[in-house]
Amino acid sequence: MASSSPLSPILLSLFLVFICGVSAQTAPAPAPSGPLNFTGILDKNGQYTNFLQLLAQTQVGSQVQTQLKTTTEGFTVFAPTDNAFNNLKPGTVNNLDPQQKVQLVLYHVIPKYYSLNDLQFVSNPVRTQAGQDFGLNVTGLNNQVNVSSGVVETQINNALYQKKPLAIYQADKVLLPEEFFEAKSPAAAPSPATKKSSTGSKSNSRASATADEPASADNSGSTGRNMGLGFVVGLALACMGFLS
Repeated sequence: MASSSPLSPILLSLFLVFICGVSAQTAPAPAPSGPLNFTGILDKNGQYTNFLQLLAQTQVGSQVQTQLKTTTEGFTVFAPTDNAFNNLKPGTVNNLDPQQKVQLVLYHVIPKYYSLNDLQFVSNPVRTQAGQDFGLNVTGLNNQVNVSSGVVETQINNALYQKKPLAIYQADKVLLPEEFFEAKSPAAAPSPATKKSSTGSKSNSRASATADEPASADNSGSTGRNMGLGFVVGLALACMGFLS
């Protein structure tokens, strides 16, 4: 029997290496991860239905999604849970006008990316997307972060997503802007002292008028009596002259 050639195993090995190399070159590359989906992250967590409805109704969700493609600063979002909305007084959100609803949603968005650690060292007030006057106070101590609107304060400790350019944190309370609850100063009403003074003046005027009326009557009567007395005296003198 002829002995097998010693080159056969070597050739076979080279052939296998060649085939593997070709397969590696022609195999499709792993599909890249999909684009960052802001509302998709909230929807996946399953307890942000009310906040998602407001994001859609005010179109803030689509605006943030669009700006995430170009922003260099990123965004930080405090997302109120459904329980946070359920704990509000009835009508708190529904009684807001369309502009206020937009401001309410934007008040939960900071136009800069902050990790939980970064939030402990921010300078207050922290500007929100709602505008310069709509700021938040953020305080941190020992890895515990509290966010206050001046009306509501809540603790932030659960990150739903935390990778630049987007950070989303769970908020157990709806952050209600203090500006929504500032009492409008009513029209200036007369003070009680003014009212009392005015009433006193009217009473005095009426009293004076009443007092003057009898005085006038007395003066008229006095004048009449004086005229009658003068007539009697004159008549008496005339009689005396006639007698003499």
